[in-house]
Amino acid sequence: MRLTLFIVLWGFIMAAHGADRITGKSFATRSEVIAPHGMAATSQPLATQVALDILKSGGNAVDAAIAANAMLGLVEPTGNGIGGDIFAIVWDAETEKLYGLNGSGRSPKSLSLEWFKEQGYESIPPRGPLPVSVPGTVDGWFMLHERFGSKPMADLMAPTVRYAREGHPVSELIAYYWDRSVPLLIQYPGFKKQFTIDGRAPRKGEMWKNPYLADTLETIGKEGRDAFYKGDIARTIGEYMKEMGGFLSYEDMASHQGEWVDPVSTNYRGYDVWELPPNGQGIAALQILNILEGYDLKSYGFGSPEHLHLFIEAKKLAFEDRARYYADPDFAVSPVEWLISKDYAAERRALIDMDRAAREFPPGNPTLDQGDTIYLTVADKDGNMVSLIQSNYRGMGSGMTPTDLGFILQDRGEMFSLDENHPNSFEPGKRPFHTIIPAFITRDGKPWISFGLMGGAMQPQGHAQIVINMIDFGMNLQEAGDAPRIHHRGSSEPTGEVMSNGGEVNLETGFAYESIRALMGKRHKVVFSRGPFGGYQAIMRDPESGVYYGASESRKDGQAAGY
Repeated sequence: MRLTLFIVLWGFIMAAHGADRITGKSFATRSEVIAPHGMAATSQPLATQVALDILKSGGNAVDAAIAANAMLGLVEPTGNGIGGDIFAIVWDAETEKLYGLNGSGRSPKSLSLEWFKEQGYESIPPRGPLPVSVPGTVDGWFMLHERFGSKPMADLMAPTVRYAREGHPVSELIAYYWDRSVPLLIQYPGFKKQFTIDGRAPRKGEMWKNPYLADTLETIGKEGRDAFYKGDIARTIGEYMKEMGGFLSYEDMASHQGEWVDPVSTNYRGYDVWELPPNGQGIAALQILNILEGYDLKSYGFGSPEHLHLFIEAKKLAFEDRARYYADPDFAVSPVEWLISKDYAAERRALIDMDRAAREFPPGNPTLDQGDTIYLTVADKDGNMVSLIQSNYRGMGSGMTPTDLGFILQDRGEMFSLDENHPNSFEPGKRPFHTIIPAFITRDGKPWISFGLMGGAMQPQGHAQIVINMIDFGMNLQEAGDAPRIHHRGSSEPTGEVMSNGGEVNLETGFAYESIRALMGKRHKVVFSRGPFGGYQAIMRDPESGVYYGASESRKDGQAAGY
């Protein structure tokens, strides 16, 4: 009787407080998803299902990624849409090679740094017409499709067109961010009509339709890329922006072209980690890893004072270079090879004091004559894998909502500096510094993991933490994303902003009090908030069996699923 009562009471205690997982780390939200034929991981379950439907109908990973991205623009407009930019890394199974896509748009050619100064601006505002740059996503889709796609583009747009007309229930986290965005953006013409229900955001579970986006995507699917950049859509955008006092024009749209780039990598303890070169910030993750490779993190243990301190200091070092050297390579020299070299990492590593947090680090001095968001990943039965990230910036973007097109234009131009001596200084026809970065890991020349992590400056910090969690601390794909994260804010920004006195260390719930106290003893300023800690999706391929493992974390509404 007593034993029975104990078991019942213990059951109540476990139900109330949660039990440790039978397998794996206690902080993991679930097991990895495992499937033999294909896998998709996105930040919204309906988009994941669209990707799987494309795969099951004979489409490849690129087809599925494009279809899922289109769907995310409908179901998660708080993070992305065809008014934004796109970057991707593709593993092509036929050529056994990685390909990089830089689908970022340029600043208006009729706008100048002098204009901002004449008008008294000290920085570019985050919303309204001035931070708008050319949206590169649709062009990026067609570049990916032309090189790797197999199904007609109309077929890839069709699932989103159907959901946009029939409606879909809004998921919880997206409803929360949508509600926060409405008061900021409802002042701009077109937004209330196209992105609210009688002036408010749709609520969790409420059906949402966007017939304007359905018409736009249907036109793109039937008429192709130029319908967006040289047809009536581009004319509507140009006319709307002129009415709003903006500078983005039809001519800016018509002259846009994305770019194929070679991904760059560093080897971290036998694994090749790949990122895209600037104007994005991906190489910051490689710089962090290079610095940390000189320490035995495994022996210190996850969440130890040494692990946390070393990561924060390595991040500070990398981000000083990020602020100084990362810019559009067509306008500024970005010494990428030197920045991600082992010799340079050793030079920077020597600046770290194991016992004390640095209040500031100088940027490095390489030899210059040597340069909110969604993430998704898809893999198919033939071994093709896509790592794709896309964003409007600042959640729903600029608020500029062109007449009856069903999407909002990005505000990525806010990332330009108005300091004429800065590499990221505003210039006409220039690509701004970009925070969105896809990532990939290969092992012995074979694809291993396609992954990404959303969240502005958190992204390279998050990329490095995912790699360290798996390689140094032995976590599986799901655990690596669910583990509590470190977010440091304080290094100089590409816009010229600087936070002095070493910045702030924001620690997610889950780190031991002893470690936090030790960090404070090293003079770190530790704060606690709800973020930003990012949103992670990943797919791993078993090199022997070809089986896929998928992961999607609990910080988003997302889903990993396979078949």
